Formats: sequence, structure tokens, C-alpha cells
Amino acid sequence: MTTQDDIRSALEAVIDVYGVGSIVSQKRVEKIGMHGDTVTLSLNLPIDDARVKERVEAESRAAIKKLGGIREVIVMTKGAKPKLGAASGPSARGHAPPGPAPGRSPFESQAPIAGVARIVAVSSAKGGVGKSTVCVNLALALAQRGARVGLMDADVYGPSIHLLMGTNDRPQPGRTKEISPVEKDGLKLMSLGFLTEKGQPVIWRGPIVMGVVKKFLQDVEWGELDYLMIDMPPGTGDAQLTLVQTVPITGAIIVTTPSELSLVDAEKGLEMYRTVHAPVLGIIENMSYFVCPHCGERTEIFAHGGGREISERLGVPFLGEIPLDAHVRKVGDEGRPIVQSDPASPVAKAFLAIADRIRAMP
Repeated sequence: MTTQDDIRSALEAVIDVYGVGSIVSQKRVEKIGMHGDTVTLSLNLPIDDARVKERVEAESRAAIKKLGGIREVIVMTKGAKPKLGAASGPSARGHAPPGPAPGRSPFESQAPIAGVARIVAVSSAKGGVGKSTVCVNLALALAQRGARVGLMDADVYGPSIHLLMGTNDRPQPGRTKEISPVEKDGLKLMSLGFLTEKGQPVIWRGPIVMGVVKKFLQDVEWGELDYLMIDMPPGTGDAQLTLVQTVPITGAIIVTTPSELSLVDAEKGLEMYRTVHAPVLGIIENMSYFVCPHCGERTEIFAHGGGREISERLGVPFLGEIPLDAHVRKVGDEGRPIVQSDPASPVAKAFLAIADRIRAMP
């Protein structure tokens, strides 16, 4: 069985970015992770030359795969550009650095994904609001309306897209990029869940998480898409900042429930995107109400109307309400999302209505 020591020894053959010694002897290797037949490699390459970085990545990948028993190698690199807010030039001599121009993102390294028309982040500032279920069903609803849709799982610590979509297929090498996404039910999918073993925890620090998000954005062969839907992890941390730093997103969708705690956190999430000058497309209120399947009585378990109220107060569109239905949980656990398995249900119709509102946006 290949070990981390084996991998480190193999990387001795990769010449350093400055041509002296190897990336191992020059201490460029920060982290080696092993997840079944997948290796994750984190490198610190203090150089801005993209061709040199590409050479080191390619040689590292080839050296590891020569060991045998390794199906996939994910290489993540940190560059030489100064971090946002780092003192340099005039600011280091006591002058305040200039801020971003009005209306512009403070991140200057954004680059569009070729062929992808719109990038939409589906977010929540807290867990337990059904964000991933909303993201998956919304992606399927857009596809049912004729859109070409990709679905990316940026929740590195708790990936679930592979479970909700009912597939354990492995991504294959791409023709023009490193990774070809898994395809299921008309969607192109990418998730760390495809690359790790079931039940295996992901114990990574922030820089590696950021590297995975960048890898999925930049090195997956997404092709021509009308929408790339991104299931974000809960919170307002590394993954969110990496996303808005790496690509110009079309906008974020905030998922909440009617409970007061969720609404407070939804406002935090919305303000986070505004702070980094990323548009907010609107708010979805999930688990909005429950309709008894036997008597038809409507019960507002978590209160009701908070999502619409906070949308009006903060000046963003209210995209719609999704009712609470135990059948959604059941088919989700089975890998058969409600929009796909029961398109005539009230919940599926609610997702399709929201998809129509999103498609009508400029």
C-alpha cells in the first residue's frame, strides 16, 4: 500500500520552481492527504509564473501516479501574490492602501469559467435549513426548464451532492482540463464525496479547503453551461471568500427557515456577500409550512413569513416558499430528489416556480 513517505520520496524527482533541488528539499510540500485511491497534495510555490506552476503540478501528479494504486491526484497550490490587506509599498510606510472602486469586488484575481454563463452560490449562514436539498432540486428544476446546468459541491467538510443525486461514480480525466465531472439526470456534478471513502472524515485546515474549491472551479471540465449551481458550506468563512475571490459570481441565493434564529443568520450571510460586492439574487424560505397529507390542514411549524419580511427589509427579491414535506427527506435519502421523482408534487412545483423566477432575471 502506498504511504505518505512513498509519495514524498516520489516527489524528490520534481525539480523546484527555481531549478535548484526538489520541491521536497526546498520544503514546498505542505500537506499530503490520502483518501482511498485519491491523493491530495498541497504545495506552496512562491512564484507568479503560471507556466512554472503548471509544470510542477503536472510533474507532481505524474510522479505520484507512477507509484501505482493511485486513481486521482488533486494538486492545490498557493501563489506568491500578497494576501489581501498585506502591507506593501506606500502602505508599509504608514499610508492607508487604496480601497476598491465603488461597486467593484475587492478581489482582483477573479477569472470567468470559460463556457459557463452564470455562477450561482446557494448559501446559508447556519446548517440545518435544507440548503443542499434546495440546491439540488433547484438545479434539476432549471434543467427541466431546458437549461444546461452544473452542480458543484463546495461543502468540503460535509459533501452531500453525491448522496442526494444517488451516484457514487468517480470523475474521470478530462480532455481539456484535469477532471471531467460526473453526469447524472442531465446535470454535471463535482463533489469531494466522489473522491473519498464513505464515512471517512475530511480533517483539513482552511488553506486546503480553499485549494479544493479553486480546483473544482478551475480544473473541472464544465463545458458549456447556462448555470453552475454551487452548494456552499454553512457559514461565512474560507469557502465563501475563496469563491468570490476566484470567479465573478452572478449572485448568491440565501436559504433560510422561518425561525428567528435562521433569519438572523440569513441576514449575516446576505451582508457578507454585500461586503465583498457580490450580488444577492434573493432569499428562499425552506420548511415554510406543513400541510397534513391526511386532512390537508396547514401548520406553520417554524412560524411563517419571516423570509419575505427580511427580503423586503433588506431590499432583495423573495424567490419563494418551499413547504415542509417528509417525502422530500425520504426520496432525498434514496438519491431521488423530489423534482426528479415526483415532479407533480407541491414541493416540486414550488422549486419549478423559483427556477422560472431565476431564469427571468437578467
